[in-house]
Amino acid sequence: MRVGGYPVHPRQPESISMLTKEIKEALMGYTANMQNDVAFVVQIGEHEKRTELLQFLNEFAKVSPRLSVVERDQPQQLRSPISFMLEVDGRPSGILFSGIPAGHEFNSLVLAVLHASGTPSKMDEQVKGVVGAARRPLDFEVYVGLSCHNCPDVVQALNQFALLNGNISSEMIDGGLFPELVETKGIQGVPAVYLNGEVFANGKVDTARLLQKLLERYPDLREARSAESLPQQDVTVIGGGPAGVSAAIYAARKGLSVTVIADRLGGQVKDTMAIENLISVPSTTGPELAQALQTHLLEHEVSLREHFRVERVESGEVKRVHLSSGEVIETRALIVASGAKWRELGVPGERENIGNGVAYCPHCDGPFFKGRDVAVIGGGNSGIEAALDLAGIVRSVTVIEYLPELKADQVLLDKLRSVANIRVVTNAATRRIIATEGKVSSIEYQSRATGAVQQLALSGVFVQIGLVPNSDFLRDLVELTAHGEVVIDERGRTSEAGIFACGDVTTVPYKQIVVAMGEGAKAALAAFDYLLLRPQPVEQAA
Repeated sequence: MRVGGYPVHPRQPESISMLTKEIKEALMGYTANMQNDVAFVVQIGEHEKRTELLQFLNEFAKVSPRLSVVERDQPQQLRSPISFMLEVDGRPSGILFSGIPAGHEFNSLVLAVLHASGTPSKMDEQVKGVVGAARRPLDFEVYVGLSCHNCPDVVQALNQFALLNGNISSEMIDGGLFPELVETKGIQGVPAVYLNGEVFANGKVDTARLLQKLLERYPDLREARSAESLPQQDVTVIGGGPAGVSAAIYAARKGLSVTVIADRLGGQVKDTMAIENLISVPSTTGPELAQALQTHLLEHEVSLREHFRVERVESGEVKRVHLSSGEVIETRALIVASGAKWRELGVPGERENIGNGVAYCPHCDGPFFKGRDVAVIGGGNSGIEAALDLAGIVRSVTVIEYLPELKADQVLLDKLRSVANIRVVTNAATRRIIATEGKVSSIEYQSRATGAVQQLALSGVFVQIGLVPNSDFLRDLVELTAHGEVVIDERGRTSEAGIFACGDVTTVPYKQIVVAMGEGAKAALAAFDYLLLRPQPVEQAA
């Protein structure tokens, strides 16, 4: 598989014993073209995990003569005897790790070495312009869990930020090895990102969110993006999930100039760990499918604006798409495939406690609740899958479903009945989430049949009640339903000429990957037909 555009072995080591011959041979291939010397500089001191860290790094360093391990006393830069930093040709790179970057974070270490040693970053030029313009110290700390599949994206993005700008540093901190820091900061969800010692972002974070928050905090960076602008496009696609990638590929195959704007390629799919209903692919994972989508997309001549958000769209014969970077893209046709995000409960105590007991990703945050009691709100496929995942980690799971019966597929319900530490409460409305001393301590729900109100003591609440369309930027531009879905016809056309939509953001029923792909193709074909009827004017010869 590939991570961040570069190949990384699909089997990440959980510990030193997992740095197998196969992995070492793969690393030798990845590091064969290193242009700079990279040293793992390890802080001197005593720690029960330090020997394991040194063995791990020495095994890694043996794959290339340009890699080395150095032990040095640098308490001003390295917080612990299990902390190390990357030096490039004897100079600090700004990349630090506190802990042993195994599990999912092994990829982060591999990519840090590759980028630090001269492998070009494939980050968007507009992103490079924004990050490179920072003139103040920006010291990031990212608290991670090695089982978190979202954390590496954040670590890898901030590592690239550090390599782009000497004023930026990024430290990955394994929360499992620094429990006192986790306790002091009250962290109950990962990734938890701190900037210059203060909370910057937590919970569901990606590169687009990091950039958005940087631009909000430091507006002057908006003016520092690359001055190079795209020429007018035939088609601009907003969204990089299955629908958006399908639309972009179909449009590019028609010979049209195409730009894709995406928070992240793969979209919501990237958060799905098991996919078994994509026809012709018996089994895959979200990250694997997201990488396959990216690989296929980049085989075509498509301009990409990744990690920026669309703030607004101006309609007209030529549409003007305004990005959070300040760039404006002009396009003759627009395809909206912006997908959806997790739906919030909207009850007291939810937003206030995100990262302190309220979570939306069981894969990322489940390990923080080991041996504790939690609730999952929602009895659909997502909710029951979350409950099954959590059951192997926590003491007990209570599934709370608003309707009288669970809505999940029968295969999941059959699995549910075989798990002893899951109980189900149906026909119940969640009223509020209660916190004590800054941490979730209970949930209050009401029986819809009797009106009786009950409180359940617990430590975590995982919200899994469906999705909300990402359509805010389209309000007052195209027709939306009361739920925010874009109203489309059988060809993906919206109420505004030249604007098409597809996938989970629309009124099309059955929010499935295979459906979204088909809808994306259909929207692109409809956009092509639209452009055929509105050819660009031909300049008259003098």
